[in-house]
Amino acid sequence: MNLLGQPVTALEIAAFVTGLATVWLTKIRHIWNWPVSLLNVACFMVLFYGAKLYADALLQIAFAVLGIVGWWQWTRAANGDAAHDVPVTRTPLREAALSLALCAVAIAAGAWALRRWTDSPVPIADTTLLVLSLLATWWQVRRRLECWLMWITVDIISVPLYWQRSLPLTAVLYVIFLLICLAGYVEWRRAWQRQQATPQPILANA
Repeated sequence: MNLLGQPVTALEIAAFVTGLATVWLTKIRHIWNWPVSLLNVACFMVLFYGAKLYADALLQIAFAVLGIVGWWQWTRAANGDAAHDVPVTRTPLREAALSLALCAVAIAAGAWALRRWTDSPVPIADTTLLVLSLLATWWQVRRRLECWLMWITVDIISVPLYWQRSLPLTAVLYVIFLLICLAGYVEWRRAWQRQQATPQPILANA
């Protein structure tokens, strides 16, 4: 199969479908986004390694671990049996500033490591996606509204990178991700505003 003159494999199609399902389920705050994401990371791990996006391939292992943690956290935070009704939280300014500073250091170190020990053609972009995606996923685990802002940044970087690395369907997927993430931010923000108008129980894992 070809997309705009670029080859598309069955593995990339599987990654496309499971990735789309994962982000959509996250948008509507449904716990099943986590188990579906585990299937997605397995597809992308193989796909990215073949494209010499080594940091992205390694990132999938971290995604799998955080996916299990996220599944557990969201299950604890769910309101009764309403799997799509997990409460939204906000990231404190100090936490956000410290997180972004650590990201800058990690990106510099990761890019240096890729240059030194791999044949990665895009060490800075590859490492940036790894680091920012980890932060976005951790904030997602904590149900932070700001996770969507980080995912939007990741999507904007990903689209040209994946197209350049001959992963056209993945590039298209990240365009769709971008649109869903924009909608997700709006939807989660509205949910958070509704929470402010209604007294909420104090959650130990918030």
